[in-house]
Amino acid sequence: MGLSELSVRRPVLATVMSLLLVLVGLVSFFTLTVREYPRTDEPVVTVRASYSGASAAVVESRLAKPLEDSIAGIEGVDVISSISRAGQAQITVRFVLEKDPDNAAAEVRDRVARVRARLPAEIDEPVVAKVEADATPVIWLAFSSAQRSPLEINELMLRIARPLLQTVQGVADTPIFGERRYAMRVALQPERMAAHGLTVEEIESAIRASNLELPAGRIESHERELNVVSHTELATPSQFADIVLRHGAGLKLRLGDVAQVEEGPASLRSRVRFNGQEAVSMGIVRQATANLLEVAAGIRQALQRLRAELPVDVQVTIANDNAVFIERSIASVYATIAEAVLLVVLVIVVFLGSLRAALVPIVTIPISLIGTFALMALAGFSINTLTLLAMVLAIGLVVDDAIVMLENIHRHIEAGQRPFEAAIAGAREIGFAIVAMTLTLAAVYAPLAFTPGRTGRLFAEFALTLAGAVLVSGFVALTLSPMLCALLLRPHAQAGRWAQAVQRALRALERGYASVLGWTVRTRAEAAGQAPAAAKEATPAPPPAASTLLAAAAQRPVWAGRMAVLLAMLGCGLALAWLYPRLPAELAPMEDRGTLQVRMSAPDGASLDYTDRYVREAEALVRRHPEFDRVFASVGNPTVQNGTLIVRTVDWSERERGIEALAAQVGRDMREVPGVFSFLNTPPPLGMGFSSRPLQYVIQTTGSYEQLHEIVQQFMQAMREHPAIDSPDVDLRLSAPQLRIEVDRERAADLGVQPATVARTLESLLGGRIVTRYKKGAEQYDVWVQLAAPARATPEQIGRIQVRSAQGALVPLSALLRSDEGAAPRELNHFGQRRSATLTARIAPGYTLGQALDFMDELAARTLPAGQGYATALSGASREYRSAQGALTLVFALALLFIYLVLAAQFESFVDPLVIMVSVPLSMVGALLALWLSGGTLNVYSQIGLITLVGLITKHGILIVEFANQMRQQGMALAKATRTAAVRRLRPILMTTAAMALGALPLALASGAGAESRRQIGWVIVGGMGLGTLLTLLLVPTVYLLLARRRVPGARA
Repeated sequence: MGLSELSVRRPVLATVMSLLLVLVGLVSFFTLTVREYPRTDEPVVTVRASYSGASAAVVESRLAKPLEDSIAGIEGVDVISSISRAGQAQITVRFVLEKDPDNAAAEVRDRVARVRARLPAEIDEPVVAKVEADATPVIWLAFSSAQRSPLEINELMLRIARPLLQTVQGVADTPIFGERRYAMRVALQPERMAAHGLTVEEIESAIRASNLELPAGRIESHERELNVVSHTELATPSQFADIVLRHGAGLKLRLGDVAQVEEGPASLRSRVRFNGQEAVSMGIVRQATANLLEVAAGIRQALQRLRAELPVDVQVTIANDNAVFIERSIASVYATIAEAVLLVVLVIVVFLGSLRAALVPIVTIPISLIGTFALMALAGFSINTLTLLAMVLAIGLVVDDAIVMLENIHRHIEAGQRPFEAAIAGAREIGFAIVAMTLTLAAVYAPLAFTPGRTGRLFAEFALTLAGAVLVSGFVALTLSPMLCALLLRPHAQAGRWAQAVQRALRALERGYASVLGWTVRTRAEAAGQAPAAAKEATPAPPPAASTLLAAAAQRPVWAGRMAVLLAMLGCGLALAWLYPRLPAELAPMEDRGTLQVRMSAPDGASLDYTDRYVREAEALVRRHPEFDRVFASVGNPTVQNGTLIVRTVDWSERERGIEALAAQVGRDMREVPGVFSFLNTPPPLGMGFSSRPLQYVIQTTGSYEQLHEIVQQFMQAMREHPAIDSPDVDLRLSAPQLRIEVDRERAADLGVQPATVARTLESLLGGRIVTRYKKGAEQYDVWVQLAAPARATPEQIGRIQVRSAQGALVPLSALLRSDEGAAPRELNHFGQRRSATLTARIAPGYTLGQALDFMDELAARTLPAGQGYATALSGASREYRSAQGALTLVFALALLFIYLVLAAQFESFVDPLVIMVSVPLSMVGALLALWLSGGTLNVYSQIGLITLVGLITKHGILIVEFANQMRQQGMALAKATRTAAVRRLRPILMTTAAMALGALPLALASGAGAESRRQIGWVIVGGMGLGTLLTLLLVPTVYLLLARRRVPGARA
């Protein structure tokens, strides 16, 4: 007794099994986490090391290179990149996905510790972290007040906001931008210092000695004990100004006599505005493995507490929240699921014409979808846009098996059997085909689930979720569906008008189809009778027009029909070969995430005021557009020559223009701001960082940066002229103005001055030095010593600064230094342990990343000199695109092979699977044509749709071939069995095609957040199912007739 027969005979058991699936699925649903994409856990470890006073070139050679060489030996390293700036090195180590992040960080720490002895002794200890050092905040908060200064707001942020927000689960860092942290600033007057014979080192020593808080001990007696603390620390500007530097002859020289002391911000080298109002901003950086939606929910909840604790005049606004798009996108997918369910239910009711019969496949939808949640929880998956996308596609799939089961049982009832007997006989007859279809569709995703790389990890959950839904639906079709058919279907039930009209239409289709098969699938013996056997087999006579066509076809040779089908097959193959290479390719469609970023760079050497002036102009231009409701401006990050606008749009439903159209408009606006170089960023797809631009092309060299700079400029010139590339930029600039100072060591030795003394003096006076800290409330703040701004405005003023020699004499720096002005690199980059320059750009509307990368490869081939140590590499989205492109091509080939092997094992034949799969490659023509007409591209979404299409089209062939084999086993001739199987399976094939195509139609017509990606896979399914089904109905019977074995195992003699 099979599973289906057991379910028919024991309906309570079948019902309980389905109810258990629903119950476990519902419990699992509420335990699943919600996120944008599956968790990829990309192991990234960064190392930061500071070397005060060192140039970028020194940092590169003495910090970055030794650290890279040591780290490179770690197992599982994918790529190492580094940035060397003046005084700081940052090394980013990316590992393969299989590497455990904690182990990766531990191994990097071990390698850094090993090489520490080779690094300069005076550097700060290198910091190793799992979070990327330049990670972009996912949420921006703006703090402002009409009554308080930025200093006071900053103090509130440090005391109240940061401690509260850092406790939110998943938050890695809370950097403050436009920071105005309290500091005691000692602005030295060089003329007064010279008049009193003081040096910087003497002043710093006096400040340190005067600002101490040390425990003095205890006073002990028989009865009590007291701790004694000497309160010698300073807290106010007047107290610091009263520090005695020297005294004698009844006079005291105080700090206030040679310096101006005031309490103010530690730095004024950055500014922040929100909607034009001055503000201080806090970014929320999430941990690399944290769920953005959970972090955002935690931050919003914490903000409610924070607003209650802050003074009422302090406003806290979310300037930008990346989680908004994710929430809207997931909500849109839920709506798409509901639309797909309604359309599929409508298809079932229309085709069956009976609500009682329609209940059999309809009830499969909720049971299969809910039951899939149990499998997702068991596999550790999450509810995300990809698993929900799988659910949308599953809606059309899960009813297929139930429809096939229902149709076959209904045919037995029409033949005169009672529903109970028909359910057992029909289930037994079609059970093998359902198992074959279920396993085939599940097998198509097996290669995708084990594809290496980030793309494979991302889409593994999609593949396994869809495969799980198909397996659950197959189980339901074999258990619950035949039981329901036995209970709900009625023999000789009176059909309504609509049902009768549907039945007449389907019979007309069957007659027409039988007539076509009578021409394409016939033998010489049938042709000799001058009448297609199929026409004789058709119960009602074909219509007059069809009879005329059949009579004409009957006069043609037997091979004519087959040749026509084979020529159509050849034409589709040629169309596929022509269309595929002409479709543009990219990693994933650009999505309208409701956010736009404008980055501005002022000329090297520009001041903060210069940059800020043009950023304000850009703000005013952007705010003219009603689609933008939040404009966040940051100036001075990371340098005073940089400015950034993060612009948030109104809700998707409240605007007509998409983000690409808005970006094009803002790009035109930025041309009205001539004083800075501007380029736009829109958030990249597949969860990549906001700051990541699509095109990232790396030029590597073993030569000098000067030679590399010349090559890069040739690339930049060609990129500016190419229509696919928008706003090209490069990270290698050798034009930062620099005053190079060199100590005359012989002269310094003659005068008794150590070069280290000169270096420390210059650091204190020009860059500023933290010499001690002071207490304000419960916080500790820095005391800065620096030359007063007017005294460090020109290079000539440096020479007037004095240092003390070993003999006690004061020596001006002009006697010790040689200086000249020149240009120097702002930063020096390595990629793959080689000197590099990274060319980045946006992709212009109407073009794709694949086209841009093809151009860059051609440009590199004709620009880079051979044999001189140059090479190219890809980074970011470009690197992922090339990796995914090769992986998905392999997956497609493996999917075909997996299906073939599964079918061969099931049919015990190596020929039948070829017959079944003959229309699979050709169905791609419809999918690619639909992509081309809808303006789509070849990307990971559309390619996943193509892989899905392989399994869908294969199901139709299985139905025809399996039924034809059964007819032949019962003694029917090959041609007649082929025609009979194809005609009898026409209805379920049409129903399943309509269910799948209409189920995917909401995807193809999707709108709102994230619709761009969903539309791609939707059109692939709709177009591929339409043409693929037509090809299956024509090709499979013809090829079966040509290739099938003359005898079927088990056939009667």
